[in-house]
Amino acid sequence: ALASSLVCSNFLMEPPSSSRCQLLHGSASPTIRRRLCLFLLLLVLQSFCSPALSASPPYLVGTGSYDITGPAADVNMMGYANAEQIAAGIHFRLKARAFIVAETDGRRVVFVNLDACMASQLVTIKVLERLKARYGDLYNENNVAISGIHTHAGPGGYLQYVVYIVTSLGFVRQSFDVIVDGIEQSIIEAHNNLRPGKIFVNKGDLLDAGVNRSPSAYLNNPAEERSKYQYNVDKEMTLIKFVGDELGPIGSFNWFATHGTSMSNTNSLISGDNKGAAARFMEDWAEENVIPNQAAHVSSGHPRRVSALVSESNEITDDLIRLASSYKASGGRQISGSSITRRIRITQQNKPKFVSAFCQSNCGDVSPNVLGAFCIDTGLPCDFNHSTCNGQNELCYGRGPGYPDEFESTRIIGNRQFLKAVDLFNSASEEVQGKVDYRHTYLDFSQLEVNVPTSTGGQQVVKTCPAAMGFGFAAGTTDGPGAFDFKQGDNKGNAFWMLVRDVIRPPGPEQVKCQAPKPILLDTGEMKVPYDWAPAILPIQIIRIGQLVILCVPGEFTTMAGRRLRDAVKDVLTNSGQFDNNIHVVLAGLTNTYSQYITTFEEYQMQRYEGASTLYGPHTLSAYIQGFQRLATAMVSNKEVPTNLQPPDLLNRQIGLLPGVIVDETPPGVTFGDVSSDVPANSAFRKGSIVNATFYSASPRNDLLTEGTFALVEKLDGSTDWVPVYDDDDWSLRFKWSRSLPLSPSSFATLEWTIPEDAPSGVYRLRHFGASKPLVGSIHYFTGTSSAFVVR
Repeated sequence: ALASSLVCSNFLMEPPSSSRCQLLHGSASPTIRRRLCLFLLLLVLQSFCSPALSASPPYLVGTGSYDITGPAADVNMMGYANAEQIAAGIHFRLKARAFIVAETDGRRVVFVNLDACMASQLVTIKVLERLKARYGDLYNENNVAISGIHTHAGPGGYLQYVVYIVTSLGFVRQSFDVIVDGIEQSIIEAHNNLRPGKIFVNKGDLLDAGVNRSPSAYLNNPAEERSKYQYNVDKEMTLIKFVGDELGPIGSFNWFATHGTSMSNTNSLISGDNKGAAARFMEDWAEENVIPNQAAHVSSGHPRRVSALVSESNEITDDLIRLASSYKASGGRQISGSSITRRIRITQQNKPKFVSAFCQSNCGDVSPNVLGAFCIDTGLPCDFNHSTCNGQNELCYGRGPGYPDEFESTRIIGNRQFLKAVDLFNSASEEVQGKVDYRHTYLDFSQLEVNVPTSTGGQQVVKTCPAAMGFGFAAGTTDGPGAFDFKQGDNKGNAFWMLVRDVIRPPGPEQVKCQAPKPILLDTGEMKVPYDWAPAILPIQIIRIGQLVILCVPGEFTTMAGRRLRDAVKDVLTNSGQFDNNIHVVLAGLTNTYSQYITTFEEYQMQRYEGASTLYGPHTLSAYIQGFQRLATAMVSNKEVPTNLQPPDLLNRQIGLLPGVIVDETPPGVTFGDVSSDVPANSAFRKGSIVNATFYSASPRNDLLTEGTFALVEKLDGSTDWVPVYDDDDWSLRFKWSRSLPLSPSSFATLEWTIPEDAPSGVYRLRHFGASKPLVGSIHYFTGTSSAFVVR
């Protein structure tokens, strides 16, 4: 624009020249020349400024989070499909985390990240109904995405299709309701927090948080394609940083591919696994380092769950030990429900809330058990092609970096993601600029026609199939092996299990041909009793925020499948001329609903676990690529994507066989909250030690204590005031629940505190909260404390 101005100035001052444009020179008068030049200058200014204005609309950004922990007793956990893995306590709480990005006078998008195994179609339907009732058409299926982190340590029973709720004894209303409530509340909070702000994006490699658990299938991809990549899993983390114009940094979301299987299929404590842990570590780090002073410093050691609320005590003396010994276990007492302590971080409302989410990507074949898979009987590596030990899959297990301690493996993999996210957060300088947009549609994956290339360079039309699972599915993975004589890589099946299958539902010849080479174990897409066993109609969705494009997929893409989808969409977008090569395309897995795995055509031929769990046949990935290319084309063409499909709402048809709590009881002479096993008398513990106390308790299903806590560590401030310093959302404090006998109405709560190295020295005690159900009447809330003890 400046150059054009100088040209016009010179032109107006100089006499006409035959070498100049005859339109402006020749017989044109000075007045006409001035007007034409002014017009030219305005055109140049407009062309110079308009793209910047349209590419950089001011954003409104908002974040929010809410507790979705769910029932911590009796409910089967979702992920491993192990009927014996029943929740019995809390490692740390689960949360829904949301961000909203809106143009000040245009479109907006919502992305919700769940500390849950996956999204659920039924959950999505009911959340959207609530949002419509509250906000009208502002938030809808087109601009709201709900994604799961894939922890295998959360309560199940919240999905609507039969195959996903068999081991949880059907639908669990309590699991479902707390997730729906939590998502709604996180979006409400993000909506209420919308303020002008900026968004920055950054990406970088994290090398030691995932390995390929099906390497033989990956190797079946074309060598030329594999040669384009250094690793057989994606190592790149992409992070966006939200910065409010007034408050400064308010949160971050990132996408990175690794399974939520650091916790094994024998774990009984509710946990967000490695991604949930990483989110808590980063939120704690931000509370200490970002919110108070906008510093950019990673504290040494393990981050604390809460800020230091009280100062370090003076030197530990005999007087302090005597003071601790004067506080005996309190005995249980009834309290009002409103007296339940809310989570400690919630009570610190004077501080801005930083929301950090570690989202899932194409994790289908990516395991966090980075040491490799070994036979538990011999210690030797498992068979490469089938992940078996002497032909048995049950003996082959992956080892995490903290082996044999799965809690330590969870911490390490979570910490590695946290540290990488902090590095990307601190160095993020590329500002996200451009419009907010989205496209969404439903596709019937049971009968899609797909154009695929032939070996001669032509095109042919193929079809997807009704859902079915192969024999390799039942073998499980090295993260959680299956049972019986199944094994990965089985493309033939065996006569006995085929006979069992045929009793349930024999697949027809067309289905067998369509799914080949998969030998069908369960023909789930054609099983309709008592209602649908598997989904057919699935959502696909693209969210755009400037140069960031999020592909929302309802399943687990393998590494190469995710690469192909991202590349296909990126080609459409860049070829449109609306994006340059600086576009960031991320894949958000397990979003809006769940339909198991998506492998490449070549990986499907191997029929390892992921291929056997690719429901809609060998051309499933091609169907996704075709669908997303159409969405991307519609987006850059500013066209809508019409659809006449809707997934079913099966809420009223759900069957739940898990019995409710009938009654809670204590032995004669004992009150709920009384101590069953106290800390040792006159005890002093060093940092790093474990302190335990067990209380007579009741079922955690009576009240989930959402946004509250079952367990608390209190510190004596002065000589009379007890201050809460750690709760059951802390990494250091575990809440374990158990019955005295199976089906017994009597139960216990054990609080286990591993004293952090940075815990202030002083006098502490453990407190338990709970709710008991009498045979008749409403529930009663109670609390009790252990005897006090000293931390040196």
